[in-house]
Amino acid sequence: MTEETNKKVAVIGAGVVGASIAFELQRRGFQVTLIDKGEPGRGTSFGNMASIALDFAAGSGPSTWKKIPGWLLDPEGPVWLRPSYAARMLPWFLRFLAAGRPSRLREIEDAGMSLSLRALGDSREMLQAIGASELMTEEGCLAIYETEAEFAADRGHLAMMQRYGLEFEVLSNGAIQYYEPALSSAIAKAVLLPDNKSIRDPYGLVVKLADAAIAAGAAFVSCAVRNIERKGDGTLVVLLDDGRRIEAGSVVLAAGVHTRFLAAKLGEPIPLETERGYHTQIMKPGISMRYSVIWPHRAFMVTPTAGGIRVGGNVELAGLDAAPDFRRPRVLVRHAQRVLPGLKVEEATEWMGHRPALPDTIPIISPSSKLPGVFYATGHGHLGLTYAATTARLIGDMVSGAKPSVDMTPFRIDRY
Repeated sequence: MTEETNKKVAVIGAGVVGASIAFELQRRGFQVTLIDKGEPGRGTSFGNMASIALDFAAGSGPSTWKKIPGWLLDPEGPVWLRPSYAARMLPWFLRFLAAGRPSRLREIEDAGMSLSLRALGDSREMLQAIGASELMTEEGCLAIYETEAEFAADRGHLAMMQRYGLEFEVLSNGAIQYYEPALSSAIAKAVLLPDNKSIRDPYGLVVKLADAAIAAGAAFVSCAVRNIERKGDGTLVVLLDDGRRIEAGSVVLAAGVHTRFLAAKLGEPIPLETERGYHTQIMKPGISMRYSVIWPHRAFMVTPTAGGIRVGGNVELAGLDAAPDFRRPRVLVRHAQRVLPGLKVEEATEWMGHRPALPDTIPIISPSSKLPGVFYATGHGHLGLTYAATTARLIGDMVSGAKPSVDMTPFRIDRY
């Protein structure tokens, strides 16, 4: 492999993670080609809930198995499983439950928080580097609890935040409305998370990242990737569906849930599933909000972003190919109107996207175990935007041969 080829990197996937990686590698002196079958930011990153959420929460715990029947039987619950997809999900579910063992749970929390504790600083630095610091809000997030019982059920999560040094403040009665007057006075408790910031335009952020990488010399190619091969001299070749071949010294797979197809072709299958998420973007909501609001019991958020108010979250397990079920976001809007009584739904659009989810909740940020020069950055679940800048730095270290500042063992691809 020539020195010129060695400095070339192909990044597959132009969502917020892939675009962040492309920008980071380009400014480190690599020659980047960013590849996506669509335009930057038009996939899952287009509709995320715009949250830099530092309060990492493992998806599974010791008592999760008790909750699953209730989730699946409740038509308005936080998790929906389409019966036709249940058999396909079984191996993933078993791994998900195994990740909730007490001994494993602490390891997962340590790993997730090792990224979360860096996320805000890394995100701010990245925004400053692309000249877009104004995209991050100064306000934090309010976690709300309709009843004292809901608040009591979340004490374990608050204790975890305290253990890792995250700041929060418990609010009740009029203090809640002081921070966010649009919230109902019937809410029993709220927790102010001052460091959980929001992005004013998450799609615009991805576009700015891609544009910044291109302005620094990167190229963008819009085409699907068929496979990756390795030549005798070590050069990697990305094979595109239109017959083009892109040669590089390194390849980063950051294509969200679609990464699993390329991983399987490389001989390292990963249990990457899609947690389908929905949002409703309301451009005439009839209220204004300063803070994003999360309702843990109902597993959804309301965020002022993209010029309006976005209501979204929850999980639908139905695979990549099933048609969207837009009854789901309408349930979330009804819940939102319960705690935001003035919320109107005018000039609204509905959207569905595919979060890339691994059963132990933490992403794969790792060199390939099979093909030298290939790196993975996928499986970020609900925290793609949160971890994007940190993931970019860690992949930048790996590709350049530097020692990452985080212990990368928990994020290796061959941990399953």
